[in-house]
Amino acid sequence: MTQPPPPPPNQPPQGGGFGPPQNQPPQPPTPPPGGPNLGKSPEPGYGYPQTPPAAPQTPPQTPPAAPPSGPTPQPGYGYPQTPPQPQPGYGYPGQQQPGAYGQQPGAYGQQPTPPYGQPGQPGQPGQYGYGYQPPTMPMQPQAGGPGGGGRKINAQMAIIVSAVVAIALIVGGGVWYANSSGDDGGKDDTASSGGKDGTDGKGGSGGKSSGGEEKVPSDPSSKVLFQVPAPAVPKDSSSIPTTGSWLTDKVYAKTGIAEVVGYDRDKGGKAWTIDLPGPVCEATHRITEDDKTAIIYKPAMPTKTEPQSCSQIAVLDLAAGKTAWTKPVETGGRPMSLDNVTLSGGTVAVGSTDGGIAWDIATGDPLWSPKPTDTCYDAGYGGGEKLVAVRKCGSYDARQLNIQTIDPKSGKVISEYKMAKGIEYAAVVSTEPLVVAADIGDSAGDGSGISDFFSIDNKTGKLLNRISAPGDDFGASCESITEVEDCRGLAVGNNRLYIATEEHESGGESYSRTNEVVAFDLTTGKQTGERADAGDGYTITPLRMDGGNVIAYKRPPYDKGGQVVSIDGGTFKQTTLLENPATEAVRDVESRMSPDYSEIRYAQGHLYMSQVYASEPSSADDKEYLAIAFGTSG
Repeated sequence: MTQPPPPPPNQPPQGGGFGPPQNQPPQPPTPPPGGPNLGKSPEPGYGYPQTPPAAPQTPPQTPPAAPPSGPTPQPGYGYPQTPPQPQPGYGYPGQQQPGAYGQQPGAYGQQPTPPYGQPGQPGQPGQYGYGYQPPTMPMQPQAGGPGGGGRKINAQMAIIVSAVVAIALIVGGGVWYANSSGDDGGKDDTASSGGKDGTDGKGGSGGKSSGGEEKVPSDPSSKVLFQVPAPAVPKDSSSIPTTGSWLTDKVYAKTGIAEVVGYDRDKGGKAWTIDLPGPVCEATHRITEDDKTAIIYKPAMPTKTEPQSCSQIAVLDLAAGKTAWTKPVETGGRPMSLDNVTLSGGTVAVGSTDGGIAWDIATGDPLWSPKPTDTCYDAGYGGGEKLVAVRKCGSYDARQLNIQTIDPKSGKVISEYKMAKGIEYAAVVSTEPLVVAADIGDSAGDGSGISDFFSIDNKTGKLLNRISAPGDDFGASCESITEVEDCRGLAVGNNRLYIATEEHESGGESYSRTNEVVAFDLTTGKQTGERADAGDGYTITPLRMDGGNVIAYKRPPYDKGGQVVSIDGGTFKQTTLLENPATEAVRDVESRMSPDYSEIRYAQGHLYMSQVYASEPSSADDKEYLAIAFGTSG
């Protein structure tokens, strides 16, 4: 799943037509009467998330300005930085509550860490010992503040910039492809991987390399293989979601408007088209071993008077190019509005404010659904090697989140970890090992949805470690309000959490910005001391694991093409797998596919980048693209 950009400039979604795009940092759904218990009255403010901030425009990348003539350049990475002067209002230090966790950002690797097994002091980032239950940190609604989910504010400000004039892009061919590593819940085709990753299960700082499937090409220079023009949006709509993209042995599949299309992975010709009655709302990034995946969609095209609910579930056969099965989902005689979908162990599971439902992937037979007497509900699931539920109990001002590892066939709870009361949202970063992210008391302060990570033993439900990740230091994000397993800027493998740092000045003469990837040991909760630098002017984002190595995308400076690199899990040495052309025409298209809100898929010399919205062009002369594909020659 992905986190979308805001609507294009000067083109806000109209109140009628298709309504709010489904994949925006979502506006809170109106809860059904009493949640899953349809006989109860709704509670005031029940589950109501905070309003996401408005997204200002971000201009396209430009050459850096000449160095300023007074201030001394910032020192390099790791040097204690002078914090910026706080602005009054949200996040002003004088308004912070004492004892809030994760509100003392510092240089990477320099946070004070209490001894293993002892809690950190309130107000200090600390790692918590085995089984330690942190004190309650209630979340207070704040109008206009970050919504406890979504991406970083700098990503929320990123929008589709001015479109480029149609330019013929060079098309190459003759490249080869192999699937990325999968797991027993299906192939993992996403930024955060919970699949088979070469995990050695041991602590320490060594990490592990080898076991990956990505081969180093003889020449990493890539060419544009093909591009998919942006589809025309329906009348009376300024934008519509197009979330969902997948790779198989034969096709690159991408959601369009009320359709999913399979493209030849090298030449871009249409291999098949699956027509749908309405637009796709959500899609899992996971694929089964026999190339099946799942989507949530609307039963008809929305209109001003009939906006439609995301009430349909479908399993798609990407090998055959057809729908395997589809079902309407109702509760109490009305369509159920579904929020998220995932796959694990032959099961497709969806979450919503009405509760969770699951079916057998192969047959479509129901496996479980909410009970009328339920007072708690499954808000969503994380899939892959395990199936993990985020179960919500209580009202908004007294929320209890339970992280449950469950049997994918029966729904039986195998283990459970109870988070501190008052935490409204949590995201499943990985199911094996089990890692969960949450923003405790909105202390991240940046809309990322992350102030802390929780490493949990999914066999016993015991907390292994709580890892503080201050928003000022780290660049990962999770859209935890509804999508549950949509996290970016991180990956999990080798018993480690690999996470991108926040952007900072590179310290060089160019005055450009850069960042790094660092690692936390999930056994000790401490940073390992390893670091992969993006390089001057680049910013690096982990995409997924490849055996024991990390696959990452490097967003380029204004005069270069983007790169895909493999970071060795043992040495942190980087190997370039692909480097895109630096021509202006290609850079203009690539720059609109930011990893903060676009979908990026990479495997064996093939890179596919796609938008999660189709929108009206700013002028009749502009040319926009839904997707672009790159490939190396060998």
